[in-house]
Formats: sequence, structure tokens, C-alpha cells
Amino acid sequence: MGRLNERLAVYVVTDERADHASLLTVCAEALKGGAGTVQLRRKRDTGRVLIQLGQALRRMTAQYGALYIVNDRLDVALATDADGVHIGQDDIPLVYARRLMGSKIIGVSACTLSQARLAAENGADYLGVGAIFPTPSKPDADVSGLKGLEAIAAEVHSCPLIAIGGITEGNARDVLEAGAHGLAVVSAVMSADSPRNAAERFRSLVTSGGRRD
Repeated sequence: MGRLNERLAVYVVTDERADHASLLTVCAEALKGGAGTVQLRRKRDTGRVLIQLGQALRRMTAQYGALYIVNDRLDVALATDADGVHIGQDDIPLVYARRLMGSKIIGVSACTLSQARLAAENGADYLGVGAIFPTPSKPDADVSGLKGLEAIAAEVHSCPLIAIGGITEGNARDVLEAGAHGLAVVSAVMSADSPRNAAERFRSLVTSGGRRD
């Protein structure tokens, strides 16, 4: 699990900006700063656009030795040779996703301990735990909070826990101390003045284990 932990440590999720060239530029900068995973998450794009973006991200992440994950869309993940897919509680169940994805990485969103237990028992490769804090990038998300993350970390040890939802440089230490192995971020990197520097700082926080100087 060590190598996977390392690559999931700084997990950048794409935003919904209309400018695709800008999106790819920001992702490239984040990878230069040490992001180990980029997730293609675009709820409003057509399949054709997702394929185009996915192909570009596949080439880009391969160049940096990083993971390329697709949110929800198994068809896009398979068509663009993604390293894996991330599914939510309302998406295709894990058992069916595994039949289609084979040995590729499958991450599962979990807000509660029962959801986390079930996903881990069914063979999820990692859990996306959250939302840790309320977030404008997903305003309808259920909030697990730090206490929810702590409860999951205390019982689930078979796969990495990647915290998501409202994570910033200011609260990342609290998230890591609560038991997260990695940090999934959207606006904290995608909207940063310097996505590369932001990714570097998040990487440093994870590497230090969230220790406070």
C-alpha cells in the first residue's frame, strides 16, 4: 500500500472551468509541484469532451509518473486507459465496477463508518472520505467532519484514506492528524495563484505527517 499512498498523497480534482486549455495548464503545474494523482471530474461535459480531456491527462500524468483517475464514468476511464475510476454511493456498485475495471484502481466515496467498512470489505483500493468541511465545489455533499474521519481511520486499515471537501493549507494539518493518508483538493490548487507552489506545500504537509512546527 506504500507506493499507492505516496501517489495519492496530493490528489488534485479538476474543476468545472470552461477553458479547457487553462484546466490542462493548471494540472500540469500541479504535477510539477508534486501532485501524484489527477482526477477528471466534469459533471457537465459531453462524453466526447471527456474523452479529449482524458486523453490529454493520460499523456500528462504518464509523463510525471502520476495516476490519472476518472470520476464516475467507467466508459471514459476504460476508453482513455485511466489508472482507475472513482465512484460515489449513488454510482455503479463496486462489485460491478470491479468486473469492468479488473485490476485497475477503484476509489469509493465514503461519508460514514458503515459506508467505509462496506467499501473496504468489498475491495476498494482507497476511500475518498468526506466531505470533511463544507465546500462550494460540491455544496450538496454530506459532511463527515474530522470526527467522522477519525472514526473511519480507527477501524479501516486495509486501504488509504484520502480526505476531501473544503481542504486548505490552513486546515490540512488537522485533517492529517485525524487519520488521512492523503489530501484531495479542488480549488485549493486549481484556483491557486501558483498551482505548482500550492501542490508543493500540500506535498510537504503530507510528507511531514501534518506535524506542527
